Amino acid sequence: MSDSPVFIRWFETLTKDDVALVGGKNSSLGELVQNLSASGVRVPPGFATTSDAYWALLDESDLRTPIEKHLNAVGDGDISATEAAREIRTLIREAPLPEALDQQLTEAYRELGRRLKRDDVSVAVRSSATAEDLPTASFAGQQESFLNVRGEDDLKAACRRCFASLFTERAISYREAHGFDHMKVALSVGIQQMVRADRASAGVMFTIDTESGFRDVALIHAAWGLGEVVVKGQVTPDQYMVYTPFVDRKGGPPILEKTCGTKRQKLVYTEEGTGSGTSSVETTPEEREAFVLTDSEIQRLARWGADIEDHYGFPMDIEWAKDGENDAIYIVQARPETVHGKAGTSTITSYQLIETGQELVKGQSVGESIASGPVRIVTDPTSSSTFPEGAVLVAENTDPDWVPIMRKASAIVTDHGGRTSHAAIVSRELGVPAVVGTRTATSVLESGQQVTVSCAGEAQGVVYDGKLAFRTEEIALADLPKTRTNIMINVASPATALRWWRLPVDGVGLARMEYIINQVIRAHPLALTRFDEIDEPDVRSEIEWLTLRHDSPEDFFVETLAQGIATIAASQYPRPVIVRLSDFKTNEYAQLVGGAPFEPKEENPMLGWRGASRYYSDAYRDGFALECQALHRVRSEMGFTNVVIMIPFCRTPEEADRVLEEMEQHGLVRGGDGLQVYVMAEIPSNVTLAESFAERFNGFSIGSNDLTQLVLGVDRDSERLAYLFDERHPAVIETIRSLIQRAHSVNCPVGICGQAPSDYPDFASMLVEAGIDSISVLPDSVVQTLKTVAEAEKKIAQPIQ
Repeated sequence: MSDSPVFIRWFETLTKDDVALVGGKNSSLGELVQNLSASGVRVPPGFATTSDAYWALLDESDLRTPIEKHLNAVGDGDISATEAAREIRTLIREAPLPEALDQQLTEAYRELGRRLKRDDVSVAVRSSATAEDLPTASFAGQQESFLNVRGEDDLKAACRRCFASLFTERAISYREAHGFDHMKVALSVGIQQMVRADRASAGVMFTIDTESGFRDVALIHAAWGLGEVVVKGQVTPDQYMVYTPFVDRKGGPPILEKTCGTKRQKLVYTEEGTGSGTSSVETTPEEREAFVLTDSEIQRLARWGADIEDHYGFPMDIEWAKDGENDAIYIVQARPETVHGKAGTSTITSYQLIETGQELVKGQSVGESIASGPVRIVTDPTSSSTFPEGAVLVAENTDPDWVPIMRKASAIVTDHGGRTSHAAIVSRELGVPAVVGTRTATSVLESGQQVTVSCAGEAQGVVYDGKLAFRTEEIALADLPKTRTNIMINVASPATALRWWRLPVDGVGLARMEYIINQVIRAHPLALTRFDEIDEPDVRSEIEWLTLRHDSPEDFFVETLAQGIATIAASQYPRPVIVRLSDFKTNEYAQLVGGAPFEPKEENPMLGWRGASRYYSDAYRDGFALECQALHRVRSEMGFTNVVIMIPFCRTPEEADRVLEEMEQHGLVRGGDGLQVYVMAEIPSNVTLAESFAERFNGFSIGSNDLTQLVLGVDRDSERLAYLFDERHPAVIETIRSLIQRAHSVNCPVGICGQAPSDYPDFASMLVEAGIDSISVLPDSVVQTLKTVAEAEKKIAQPIQ
């Protein structure tokens, strides 16, 4: 044996530089074992066959010539790619293993058993091509893997099947598309301890937001049983998002999102037959309703992901599994993320629908673009030759066999899956929009139906009926001017905030709490604090469903609101994010679940019980306490001290005092831990008493809509008086000028968070001339606002600082 070639390498002897020897997958596992074990990252022990073993198999059985003959025959049109792939795989599967490889596999398998102190150890047998998982191309899923393999004979059979899988039709197609020479790519087989995820859970993790490319988060998907159901999009998994640059006050990275997936099925092992003995079973109601991972497990995985990315220097696509026998979590694969990792950050392409239509189905959006085409519902991926170019692919889920069809599609829609499923990953690589996890697309949509698939603007992707018009804009960030005036953005949806992280802005000038309450929480705060008083069965049932996974209804509100605000804060950290406290009107609050009994009927809610007047009122104080607790959690526990609190519709300085006192009772002390508190300037009293308000607040933010209606006495919701509503009326402009002058006289900054500056360039120019400190607009208005403000600053010759 001393003169025998070395066909086996243990993971601990490999590094990331050994791709040519053992492929990307196995070299990466070796890199993790060598360099990150000390950081706590766990990798199941194991070994890999070398590329020399693969070539020895081909050479000892004289397979190179017949393989090339079959491949050339495809190019000449003599046989189909499907037939050639089948013939080549048969040749390799039936070839005997070289004697030295056979013996070394036996010895290594027995040694693994000794290390694990087990006889006949169960292993995972995974393919690793020597040209795979590069930073610019992912071979994920192109070759085969076999799980729960037990015994020497079954191990060797699984190795032969892995070698043969280098020539599946999808693998051949992928190499040709990326310019790889078939006969210069070898295959290594990784053999490692089997993690019994069938008795626990598994999933994937990206060290980047897969939609926006935001680099400071880990995105984790989790499901019960084997991770294949997540990768192939066969279930809608849990989704967790974690902010990784710092730890919270408890020592873990802050969790920004926890969404419980339906997880209707799980994949488990069948005991008879190894290597392919799996079956899909229904999950229990308890499993569907529970989060797969605990908070500490989510944070541990996120820390590992950050460590792995730091080591490699670029975003990573990671597979993990939890062993049901010892509750340990392991990293089983780590490869480069291939979409945002290779994308530049110098430009942003903005898509926007300019028509509306009937919404047919919704799901999680993948990508940020829009596409139209006829629906084609597909159940069999082998029908690629009949799939029309540019059609919208609709399927229950996809796997690597679907890639030929997916390449032809203008958009992809699936019933199942999340943002890390196969359909999502491939659609990003192809640059087409996808809507995944719709649940009902294959039953609601019809083949031939013309639809528009939009993933622009919100976290949810939408399939609309008909072909809708849309526009695109390419924004070159380097061409945008610098301004003295701070340009900020208005956001409501946490997902939207992450989409615009590349914009060269100075923070968030208005984050509306109402969106999170209305769209995510959906229940009236007092219906949660006084749940025991609710008599209506339907309302009680809906609240019980909403708060199912929380310790109490109040905890549901606080955690959900805190995570939403924290996500917005994370998108701009450490730049300021100004969060406005809730400013629903009574008629709007009444529409929330359980809200009607707690809200009076007002003739003019616009001028009624709203904003600051609610916060210290006995009739709403308990609800305001939940808002304060959420903000305290964001700042003092999660660590996002860039959050600035803003009080809306504060009528008098005395009312300001009462609100600030109420906040202090919940730990929100102005000046404490750097907390700044702003006030909306939207009532004439805010202007005429600006100096008094400035004593109580750190800044003003002009709400131009409310200020206009109160200066001109025009209900902004009145269609009959719409012709009188004008933010550029001299009375409004003079009021704004007066506020800026008064506030600046006592060194208090003034911003504006209305849409008028982006709608009217002359209005923006007026604000600059008056000395406004910041202008906050919708994200898609930033480019034009920057240009307008820069031009206005040039005219008044104010130097850029």
